[in-house]
Amino acid sequence: MSGKFVRASKYRHVFGQAAKKELQYENVKVTNNAWDSNILKTNGKFISVNWKSSGGGAFAVIPVEEVGKNPDQVPLFRGHTAQVLDTEFDPFNERRIVSCADDSKIAVWDIPENYSFHHYLDEDNQPKDISPVKILTGHKKKVGHVLYSPVAQNILASSSLDYTVKIWNVETGKDEITLKHPDMVTSMSFSYDGNHLATVSRDKKLRVWDVRKGTVVSEGAAHTGAKNQRVVWLGNCNRLATTGFSRLSDRQIGIWDAFNLEKGDLGGFYTVDQSSGILMPFFDDGNKILYLAGKGDGNIRYYEFQNDELFELSEYQSTEPQRGFAVAPKRTVNVKENEVLKCFKTVVDQLIVPISFYVPRKSEEFQEDIYPDAPSERHALTAEEWFSGKSVEGPLLVSMETIYDGTELQYHEAKKAEPVAAPVKAATPEPVKVEEKPVPKAATPSKEEVKEASPKPNSSVNDILKKDSSVDKLLAKSSELDKVNNAEDPSKNSSEWEEEPVPVIEKEKTPSPVKKVDEPRKESVPSTPVQAKKESTPASQIKEESTVETPKTPTTTGGAKSLGLKQSVEKLSSLVLHLEDVIGKLSVSNLEKDERLKALEDKIEHLLNK
Repeated sequence: MSGKFVRASKYRHVFGQAAKKELQYENVKVTNNAWDSNILKTNGKFISVNWKSSGGGAFAVIPVEEVGKNPDQVPLFRGHTAQVLDTEFDPFNERRIVSCADDSKIAVWDIPENYSFHHYLDEDNQPKDISPVKILTGHKKKVGHVLYSPVAQNILASSSLDYTVKIWNVETGKDEITLKHPDMVTSMSFSYDGNHLATVSRDKKLRVWDVRKGTVVSEGAAHTGAKNQRVVWLGNCNRLATTGFSRLSDRQIGIWDAFNLEKGDLGGFYTVDQSSGILMPFFDDGNKILYLAGKGDGNIRYYEFQNDELFELSEYQSTEPQRGFAVAPKRTVNVKENEVLKCFKTVVDQLIVPISFYVPRKSEEFQEDIYPDAPSERHALTAEEWFSGKSVEGPLLVSMETIYDGTELQYHEAKKAEPVAAPVKAATPEPVKVEEKPVPKAATPSKEEVKEASPKPNSSVNDILKKDSSVDKLLAKSSELDKVNNAEDPSKNSSEWEEEPVPVIEKEKTPSPVKKVDEPRKESVPSTPVQAKKESTPASQIKEESTVETPKTPTTTGGAKSLGLKQSVEKLSSLVLHLEDVIGKLSVSNLEKDERLKALEDKIEHLLNK
């Protein structure tokens, strides 16, 4: 079995598109504070941005429909006495937002009903600032991040430089639970059902907490680099994704079993590149796509998550670097245009650009397969129910089809997801076979060419060699034959060898697992038939395998695999069979070449002796 393989996926051709200039937000004054947060947040109706202001900290809220150039003087949300570091919209109240700041306080704000970013003025036609409705105090040092629960109303998590994460009841203003860490938490993410919280801190440890019990369920070492790390819960399953850096400052992605962190990441870290900017991860649970927006670069990478592996889909490239990035809730996308993600990014701290990602399809019907029910604006639990110990399987879901039809919205409770098994063995995605190109064979001289090469009577040797073009043809063909054989020789690392059809996943058109870093493995894996097959393979074949990214069998000390055990056996077997066939053909070609060269030498010697 030979040929190239393409992993089937409905999201292979997802593409990103920036909004036109008239639909962007100009004259934005983004804060120059270097604190590591997303700077932007959105709930699909409003965009909050940490504002560059004097006289304490402030942030701005821009209604999504108010596009274009903003006035020089705008209404701001003022109430902090120091720089605002992070904001967060209430998922169950589109007009409520919380902020945290360098003054160690958390402020709760209500967006006025008649609020407008361009025309919210007082009696003197001056922009009217908004004051907080509540201040939450309890942290002893600056509060860096805030995060709402996805299922329970008024449940808020906050992380501080006092090395704690506090769980608040926003309605009462009281911090009910405190999760103590040995260092500052740089990122946190709630589980799908809101019962657990994943945190990663500057001590390079990844932890999962049972929030209401205040205990660590699982703990393990995360990325080894010195820079901040991020964590995101991968939807309705027990898997986490982290972004961080290696000791050599390579940007990495890690996939983890949330409740077995001590066993290490699943299959090794994925290496993205060597840029210095932190990767901000966002996971779309409906489509199982992980988006990574890099700080300081303009690219947005996205990967499909399947069978505990990430498969690269594509990359949105831009020359305009972003520092802030926000993703709108799934229920706010344009379903009629097959939009699967709506996001916003800052450009040069003066512009906010909306970006949409689409699945290209011609059908005008509702695409049920790419629009499963999404988390709604209704809460599944009250704060009192949640603190009393009541649990649900996930957020209250809304039917995307009713959003598409414009009919009365339908809601239902989330169903419990089946637990993901350990990544030992899983079904290999069915490959799509691409037509194979024939292997080029060595040309042999025809009878006509031999006949033309015979000398004419009464002719000198020089005249014969000048007039007879058959010798030049044979020499040229011999040179071409050498090139072909050199290109086909597996022992020579030539770029032309890539044209030979081998079962390797194409980089641009085909989603494939990103390369992984050679990090020590956390657990040994028993020997498989792949190893025995590899040991009996000739050296030339083994070298060729290394040029086409074949899967490596994980060991206790070796590097991470590139394709994974789940895909390796079939692909390696087909590769070996194909290479054996190629080497057989090469042997025949080399013999034919030697015979032709010998015949050519005899012919030239014969002509010279005439």
